[in-house]
Amino acid sequence: MTEKIIILDFGSQFTQLIARRVRELNVYCEIHPFNKIPVLDSHVKGLILSGSPCSVREKDAPNVTLDGIRKKIPVLGVCYGAQLMAHNAGNEVVASQIREYGRAKITEMNSSDKLLSGMSLNSQVWMSHGDTISGVSGDFELIASTETVKVAAYKIKGEDTYGIQFHPEVTHSTEGKILIKNFVVGICGCKQDWTSDIFIESTISDLKTKLSNDKVVLGLSGGVDSSVAAVLIDKAIGKNLTCIFVDNGLLRKNEYDEVLTSYKGMGLNVIGVDAKKEFYAALKDLSDPEAKRKAIGRTFIEIFDVEAHKIKDVKWLGQGTIYPDVIESVSVKGPSATIKSHHNVGGLPEKMNMKVVEPLNTLFKDEVRLVGKSLGIDDKILQRHPFPGPGLAIRILGDITEEKVRVLQEVDYIFIQGLKNKSLYNMVWQAGAILLPVKSVGVMGDERTYENVVALRAVSSMDGMTADWVHLPYEFLADISNEIINKVKGVNRVVYDISSKPPATIEWE
Repeated sequence: MTEKIIILDFGSQFTQLIARRVRELNVYCEIHPFNKIPVLDSHVKGLILSGSPCSVREKDAPNVTLDGIRKKIPVLGVCYGAQLMAHNAGNEVVASQIREYGRAKITEMNSSDKLLSGMSLNSQVWMSHGDTISGVSGDFELIASTETVKVAAYKIKGEDTYGIQFHPEVTHSTEGKILIKNFVVGICGCKQDWTSDIFIESTISDLKTKLSNDKVVLGLSGGVDSSVAAVLIDKAIGKNLTCIFVDNGLLRKNEYDEVLTSYKGMGLNVIGVDAKKEFYAALKDLSDPEAKRKAIGRTFIEIFDVEAHKIKDVKWLGQGTIYPDVIESVSVKGPSATIKSHHNVGGLPEKMNMKVVEPLNTLFKDEVRLVGKSLGIDDKILQRHPFPGPGLAIRILGDITEEKVRVLQEVDYIFIQGLKNKSLYNMVWQAGAILLPVKSVGVMGDERTYENVVALRAVSSMDGMTADWVHLPYEFLADISNEIINKVKGVNRVVYDISSKPPATIEWE
C-alpha cells in the first residue's frame, strides 16, 4: 500500500487546498472528518489538522483527542488545528480585538527548526482567524511570530508536533510550499513516489481483481472524468466494458458526432443513443432551474436504464466520480445544501441494482488530467472545459425549445471556436454562452429589430470552488460579438459577464 498523510477536516474552506499541496509533492493524502479518524496504520506517515470557521471557545466546538497519536507520528495543526492543540493543553486562546485576515510578515523566526528550514525572515503569510493564541507555556515552544500575532507558530518539545496560525496552503503565503514540504518530506519522511504511472498501474491491477470477468456499463459524457474512468476500466477488462453516450439534445453544436468519433478512435466499445425527443418532451413548459435539472436527471436514468438492460448480465455501474464529490458527501457538515441535482447518474445504482465502481474517486480534477495524459488520451478531451450535466438547459434561462437550443448552440460554437482560434481556450477554465429571457431593440440594415440578448461567460479557476472572470482582449470580444450578431438569426445584442464567484456562481442557473 501507498504511504499517506491524513488530513482531519474541521470545516475549513481551505482543506482541499491543503490536500492538493501535499499531492503536488507526489505524496498521497486523504481527507477525513475530524470525528471519523481512520485507522492510523504503518502507511500513515503524518497527520494535519485543518482550519475551521468555529472557535475553540465555543461550547460545542469540534474537538479531537490526540492521545496516543502525537508521539507516534508527526502532527501539524493549521489555524484552528493549532488553536485546538494549544487550548487542550491549557494555553489560552482569546478572541482577537481585530479579526486578523490577510497578508502578514514573519518578523521573528527560529530558522533552525525543521518546519521553518529554508524560509526567510519577513516571509509573507496569509492569516484568516478571529481567535488568537495569547501565549504558550510548558512543553510548547514559540518558533515564529508576526508583528501582530505573537504565536504564529509553535513546536511541542520532545515530539514532532507543530501548530501554525497562518495558512501555508494558499498562494498568498509565498513560502508556504516550503513549509509543507518540510513537514511532509523532511519531518514525516515521505518518499514522494505517488505518481500518475504508479496510480495507473495499481488501479488497473485492483480493477482486474475486483471486476474479474464481470461486465460493466458506464455513462460517458464527453468530459474528462468519465473518459479517463472508461479508459482505466477498459484496460482492466476490455470488451466486458460497454459505454453509453446519450444525446439529450442539449449538447454543444456537433458534439454528439465528434465525441462518438473520438471514443471509437480510442478503441472503446461505445453505444450512442439519440434521445433528443424524450428530453424535449420532459422539459416542455418547465422554466424553474431545479425543475429542469430534475426532469433531465429523471429522463437520463430512464433512458440509460433501458439501454443498459439490453446488455446481458451487467453487474457493475462505472462512474467518473472524483475526490471532491466524495469529500462533499462525507463532509463535517454533511452533504452541502448547495449541491445542484445535475449529478444525473445519482439514482442509477439503486434503480438498476448494480454495484458501483469508481476508479477516480481518490483524485482531484488536475490529477485526473495527468492520469489521462499518461494513458495517452487526446488533449481535446483532457483539456475540455467543464460542461454542466444538464447541458444548455441551464444556459437557457426560462423554458426550453428546440429553436432556443439551436440559437444558443450557434452562439456557443462561435465563442468557443474563437477562443481556440486565438489560443485563448487553455487560459480559460470554463466558458460558455447564456441565452437570456430578454429582448432588445436593434437596427440591422435599415430595419428595426427586436431580438434576443446573449451573455458570454469565461472564468479562471483551480477547481470551480472560486472563480474570477477572465479579462479577454477587447478586440477579441468585439470580433466575437460582431460575428454572433451577423451570423446567428435571432440575436442582436451580446454582453460579457464580469462577475466573480463568489458572489455569483459560474453557471447562471
